[in-house]
Amino acid sequence: MQLAPDRIDLALDEMQLVNEILPQGARVLELGCGKADKTRQIAQGGKADFILALEVDRIQHDRNMQIADLPNVRFALGGAEEIPADNTSFDVVMMFKSLHHVPVDKMDSALQEIRRVLKPGGLAYLSEPIFAGDYNDILRLFHNEEAVRKAAFEAIRQSVESGQLRLEREVFFNATVRYQDFAQFDRAVLKVTHTSHVLSPELYDEVRAKFERHMTSEGAVFKVPMRVDLLRKDVA
Repeated sequence: MQLAPDRIDLALDEMQLVNEILPQGARVLELGCGKADKTRQIAQGGKADFILALEVDRIQHDRNMQIADLPNVRFALGGAEEIPADNTSFDVVMMFKSLHHVPVDKMDSALQEIRRVLKPGGLAYLSEPIFAGDYNDILRLFHNEEAVRKAAFEAIRQSVESGQLRLEREVFFNATVRYQDFAQFDRAVLKVTHTSHVLSPELYDEVRAKFERHMTSEGAVFKVPMRVDLLRKDVA
């Protein structure tokens, strides 16, 4: 396993990878579903029979509870370190850029919980952003996640080295993140409810200036390096 390679050439829409690994008729657990964008894509993709989508941010969870057009999805309040689900109840557990949001001292517990709720032979899909790239250089001005992203990787590595879960595949790719303008970035990133970003006027101006250097006629487009660890729970 490696935290990040020196170079990433593969460009990928992450849902291509998700659709590739999802078995037909899967029972899926999504941890840290956020605004449920990925939840919706998986639910409407035709492979998942049922999705339990957990979120720890109560404000966002309350908004998710208003979603009424996804009959195969149940939203619930809860975190990865204490999953409100029975043993061996899911074929696939998915985390999209959310393991590094788990408190560092609870990351090992989160991996243990993932193993607990997976069926024998089940798959954990853990997607994490790599601490590199132009987009990260903007984010780190007000929210430096280098330490927690390294801690998330170490928790995964420890889970594999201890034999708790088996590394089946590691995929590195560049995802595309696009914003129409800084106002959209402000709404989507600076004003999220799960993290309080309080920027001084000077820092706010610095973030805006660095963002706007990437503006084109098509908006601001970033290549975001990503790592996906696919971990299997052995049958025996």
